Amino acid sequence: MSQLQPLIQLQQAAEPPLDVQEMRFWLDKAVAWGQADTQKDTTLHLSRLRDFLQQLLTHINNMSSTTDTMKTLPLLGQFLGRLCWNPYVTADAAGRRLLFQCLWGLYSEHPGNAVERKANQWIRKVLCQLATEEDDDPAQALMKQMGVPPKEYHLKVLTKMVALLQENIGKSCSSLCNINQRCSCDNILATSEACVPLVTCPEAAPLIGALLQQPVTCVRAALSEDFLDALSSAYSSQCLSLEEQAVVSLWYHNLSSLEEAVLSLLESALTNSRSIPQKQLEQSLLPKACAQHCSIFLVVNDIFRSILKQAEGKESVKCFIRTFTSCFLRELALQQHQTSVSLKAMFPQSPQSLLLPLLTRPSEMPREAWRRHLNWLSGSLQRLTEEEEEGEEGDGGNSSSTRFARYRRVFEAWFLLVQCAHWVQVAVQLLVTSEPEDCGPLLWLLIFYHHPTNRGHHRARQLVHGKEAWDHLRSLFLASARPLPVDRLQSLVALLSPQSQQPSLSPSLTLNLLVHFAVFLQQSPSASTDILQTVVDRSGLVDEAECVLSSLELRLDEDNCLSSDTGRVHLRIQALQNTLTRMHAASNCADN
Repeated sequence: MSQLQPLIQLQQAAEPPLDVQEMRFWLDKAVAWGQADTQKDTTLHLSRLRDFLQQLLTHINNMSSTTDTMKTLPLLGQFLGRLCWNPYVTADAAGRRLLFQCLWGLYSEHPGNAVERKANQWIRKVLCQLATEEDDDPAQALMKQMGVPPKEYHLKVLTKMVALLQENIGKSCSSLCNINQRCSCDNILATSEACVPLVTCPEAAPLIGALLQQPVTCVRAALSEDFLDALSSAYSSQCLSLEEQAVVSLWYHNLSSLEEAVLSLLESALTNSRSIPQKQLEQSLLPKACAQHCSIFLVVNDIFRSILKQAEGKESVKCFIRTFTSCFLRELALQQHQTSVSLKAMFPQSPQSLLLPLLTRPSEMPREAWRRHLNWLSGSLQRLTEEEEEGEEGDGGNSSSTRFARYRRVFEAWFLLVQCAHWVQVAVQLLVTSEPEDCGPLLWLLIFYHHPTNRGHHRARQLVHGKEAWDHLRSLFLASARPLPVDRLQSLVALLSPQSQQPSLSPSLTLNLLVHFAVFLQQSPSASTDILQTVVDRSGLVDEAECVLSSLELRLDEDNCLSSDTGRVHLRIQALQNTLTRMHAASNCADN
């Protein structure tokens, strides 16, 4: 700063002081020009007027505030206002540029008194009216003389005004050079406010994009809340078309716009209960925006937390969150060379010991290591839940803050498991081929995923129910007798129905086991198809079974980790999907 100061003082000393008498001369001229058609006189004086406006702009920029400027030049507002309404002055590109820059220089980002507030209102009004059609006699005379239709004239004025505004916001921050000088970033707020009535004009799109993508290098480079709200409203109602990066920047600057985009995507993706939301998410900009801006991802994650707390048992919501996280992590991998944000910064509330183990894809480790990895994850989560339960017993319920902190740790661990539910799918896959003595940790992980809020004896009883369901499915799929025993099929249908007694086993858990047995157990395809078809038909879960199959197929495609079984498993999935599609079509025909 000390090295810059002499240069600044030298520059200020070299600039001639503003002649107040010359100001009076030009004000008289502006008054005379406004009272009659004085095109010839205006044209003769344009060159000198530009020189004076340049001096005036330098004077404004060297003042510390609009209030100080108005004290030294009390007639400044009247002078600039008269020039703005003179079409011969505004038709001159250089003069118009200097005139607009003087207006922006007078705009106060944080008005400190009535004078500055009134000045801001007046400046906004002038900038808006300059770009709209008004019955102005001098302007009409100029249009007539030039042979230009009014619509074309105002369109050209708007286009030039937009180009000038865009050029102006591209200037680098000047607050680091002289703390007493007006910062060029003040123009950002003024320009964004001037754009409020123009957000739906196609001609203003380049300026809107430039404003949204302006680097925030200074605290003064803020965008008007009115501008952001107008943009959000216009974009959500499809009255505004923005480029991809401009949309991402809008979400970055405007929280309500981001929330609306997330909820709209969620609603769209959950409309079809038969399929996973992969297509909608791949077409959405949200995963890419989250990868580019950590703050956007943190907000989106908070929205997911809130939704998940209200819909703990909804598999469609959990499937959406898992698929979104997968798309986000894929985009994040593509952005790694551009960003240095760590995973800990992206997942600050997640238990750090579980973060990397859960975010690791199954394809990133040998298949032989899956069971050991899942046993470790199950053990870690089990210890976390036991610590919560033991803590509750130890403090006697006296410390609500401590109890909440323990509950939050368990919830965040479960939320991360939902986001990385590919490991839950792998656990179900391994359960199909597990021996009875090996399935304990995998069943515990599966039950925690479906019933995170149950504790103590409830979870223990659910483990018993889960083991019974696993035994039942295993014996049914391994049975060689045909036709299939009716009593076993009926008891399986009962397991897939909501139970009144508590704690009951989630039908979604049983359905996942059923579908994975049908896909991965090496028995005849016809037998597996018969079991799945009979059970889902009687339980009315055809759509849900289709969704489980689609999710499984997506996970296998993403990880590409089946080696020699790849062909057989994909053929089995395809055959089961065809069967369910026919069942769905037959059901629709019967309804019609």
